[in-house]
Amino acid sequence: MQTLATQDYIVFFAYFVIIVGYGLWIYNRKKKAQTSSNDYFLAEGSLTWWAIGASLIASNISAEQFIGMSGSGFKMGLAIATYEWMAAATLIIVAIFFMPVYLKNKIFTMPQYLNKRYNSNVAMIMAVFWLLLYVLVNLTSILYLGALAISSISGLNITFCMVFLAIFAVMITLGGMKVIGYTDVIQVFFLILGGLVTTYLALNLVATEFGSEGVISGFNLMRDKADDHFHMIFDKSNPNYMDLPGLSVLIGGMLIINLNYWGCNQYITQRALGADLKTARGGILFAAFLKLLMPVIVVLPGIAAYVLYQSGHFQTEMLQDGSVNPDRAYPILLNLLPVGLKGLSFAALTAAIVASLAGKANSIATIFTLDIYKEKINVEADEKKLVRIGKLTIITAMIIAVVVAPFMGIDKKGGFQYIQEYTGFVSPGVFAMFILGFFWKKTTSNAALFATIGGFLMSILFKFMPAFVDLAFLHPMGFAVPNADGVYEMPFIDRMGFVFGLCVIGMYFISTYETKKGVTPNGLEVDKALFKMSPSFTVGMLVILSLLAALYSLFW
Repeated sequence: MQTLATQDYIVFFAYFVIIVGYGLWIYNRKKKAQTSSNDYFLAEGSLTWWAIGASLIASNISAEQFIGMSGSGFKMGLAIATYEWMAAATLIIVAIFFMPVYLKNKIFTMPQYLNKRYNSNVAMIMAVFWLLLYVLVNLTSILYLGALAISSISGLNITFCMVFLAIFAVMITLGGMKVIGYTDVIQVFFLILGGLVTTYLALNLVATEFGSEGVISGFNLMRDKADDHFHMIFDKSNPNYMDLPGLSVLIGGMLIINLNYWGCNQYITQRALGADLKTARGGILFAAFLKLLMPVIVVLPGIAAYVLYQSGHFQTEMLQDGSVNPDRAYPILLNLLPVGLKGLSFAALTAAIVASLAGKANSIATIFTLDIYKEKINVEADEKKLVRIGKLTIITAMIIAVVVAPFMGIDKKGGFQYIQEYTGFVSPGVFAMFILGFFWKKTTSNAALFATIGGFLMSILFKFMPAFVDLAFLHPMGFAVPNADGVYEMPFIDRMGFVFGLCVIGMYFISTYETKKGVTPNGLEVDKALFKMSPSFTVGMLVILSLLAALYSLFW
């Protein structure tokens, strides 16, 4: 059993004291957060651009990235970094086109947007859906995977780890978005520093294994020994094509995944909704820069573990139930760290998990309090009552997650795949509903309902259709490939793009028919002037896009 040394616990305890102490300081400085619901849930006008950017990354990066993406790096290589690098491009789109619409129309929650753009029925359906998704899929998976990772490194009981993470996250979350936003700055510092330490060790191990030294030498040796792990675009002969189908990771379903996640997700957009446009865009641009760095922390260690495994290392440690489990790669590397540094990386992993839990819990509280409790249960509730309900919601959601997480089968599917599979059933329809609602004033509420419900049903149909109908007839068009059993099916990312296209077509015909019948949709206020960019933002955007073009060209 792995354990942490006394020095590691000292380092970790120092991290814990810094986060909690800083959170209490912020909480006491800004006590009005306890009386204003907008201030409590959104930190209205209080977060700087660097706090917004750091909070976006801290909320996004969690155990599924550290463990799951490193495992995918072990299995398929750098190509999995497309989730991170394409997110950088997506964040720019969100900053230019989405944020101005939200801020101009004073949108603070995603159900509020749907209520204003469509009607209360659409808003309530999605509010309930998002609550169920956030609590039963996202919160449980972050909590369980995080506890599993910490347990494998420290040797502590997994239930104890879940309870500790839940209490730690609640302590931060109860202070409101201000406390979350500013503590996330420190969380990101630990996350990046500890992550880079692990990457440094991994590259050095590779260099030493082949009689060299230094991280540059280690990286070059990795490219030489595992050249197949340094390609971003797979062809159909690649065994991992089902996970990352060719150019779809650039121009297909991957855009739907990212635009839905970064632009239509309360959990993410909440960080910027309380700021002015300039600050929000600056924070999102900063997050895009950090996204370019993430594969160094979460993917390269997995590739290094693969190279070392191929050289005869970790032959026993990588096994689970007689077969290789790629998700073991990152914990194995952490256990090789020297005393003290292991505590730092342990703190980094904990920071990623706790920040994600806090952000998710705050979003759950925001949606329940402002979109369900305030709208349907107690319309007359004052600000203090709303803040109190929000805090009770945070505690309740975390208790539910602790209780149900062990029964969700998260460890059987793999955390990253678990989240993508379940959110992927609804993402195409939700994104279609949002994007047409933004930019096509004729979109009607019935069309939105079609996208939400019809998109979900179509996703299920295409997911399970291969069990009854072999999709070989779609193969010549590039929509289907044979799986491990030789049955033709549609790759997950392609399926999302396909369903999104069908949802848009359906929404177009429904909206056109209804407007001809006299239905008047609730169009948003959208002016081309909203999308004007400042010179500094334009420069930052061009730098990021140039770096992305260089990275994809280098590792095509």
